[in-house]
Amino acid sequence: MVLPVSRRLLLVLAALPLVLVACGLHGGQSASPSAPAPTTLLTASAERSTRFAASPSTSPAAVPERPVTRQVPSDARRLKLLRTITGDISPKSVVASGTGLVFAQNMMYRHTITVYDRSHRLVRTIPDSVRLADYGLDGGRVRGAPVEAAFSPDGRYAYVSNYSMYGPGYRRAGSDVCSPADRYDTSFVYRVDTTRLVIDRVIPVGSVPKFVAVTPDGRLLLVTNWCSYSLSIVDARTGRQVRQLPLGRYPRGIAVDPVSRTAYVAVMGSRDIAVVDLGGFGVDWIRGVGAGPRHLVMDPAGRYLYLTLNGEGTVAKLRLADRRVLLRQATGSPLGA
Repeated sequence: MVLPVSRRLLLVLAALPLVLVACGLHGGQSASPSAPAPTTLLTASAERSTRFAASPSTSPAAVPERPVTRQVPSDARRLKLLRTITGDISPKSVVASGTGLVFAQNMMYRHTITVYDRSHRLVRTIPDSVRLADYGLDGGRVRGAPVEAAFSPDGRYAYVSNYSMYGPGYRRAGSDVCSPADRYDTSFVYRVDTTRLVIDRVIPVGSVPKFVAVTPDGRLLLVTNWCSYSLSIVDARTGRQVRQLPLGRYPRGIAVDPVSRTAYVAVMGSRDIAVVDLGGFGVDWIRGVGAGPRHLVMDPAGRYLYLTLNGEGTVAKLRLADRRVLLRQATGSPLGA
């Protein structure tokens, strides 16, 4: 079975080809944001698909030849390591903006977000420490634990979830095994201005927020709250939570259709996918997709969902028209939370 590579993964690999081994990396070296453009690498498959063409209106001697590259199916491509970044980092997630920046979220292990440019060089290290009163919230100086990130469609902002908060007023750090009855502290999503590379907004959400997504129209920010068993829906313009929908044990991955009408949420403590109407905020269900749905990716046309099933060690392809799982592919041992 041929499975397309996640759009998010393609962006990361295009902007920052590196090896990330489950929190085993350590940092990057600082460099100026005005570093020279990177050398383009063509994989073996891409090289075979590249030819050169001259303008039809002029002779080849008068105009430099320009490359014309046809698309190569993802299953025919081969990845090649360009560089391994090391230093004071422990990335839980790495996400590309599509506009030349890559964010690595280093959780509570480093209390930072590290930002890289197209040359794979460190542009800025953003501490996760904020003074809540500076953002119109009650409280003093606290630290977070950056875990996942998503960018606004125009790349102007990055939204970063914090697994736990640390400091005055925060008593209980997050856990991978939890429930709303445990009364874990609520947390925040930071909004980072990608021009100035500073945290410019702090958004209250639920307990142990993990995955974040921005709707394609830029209107809503969606956040799965692992220990609240809920989905926070935030108005991206105001930064205010407009709904928190209960979904059940351990909601995680999110995918949104191309017209920003429907969100799909993997509920990892179940065998189900939540279907959220982003107009009226009603919730429907796709039942019985498999054990432990964890991460979701939608094809560009919005016809299929590709989902990892943590409890089975498989990837599945689901057709949304009839909500039927069409194919499954074994991938190896189940992943973590």
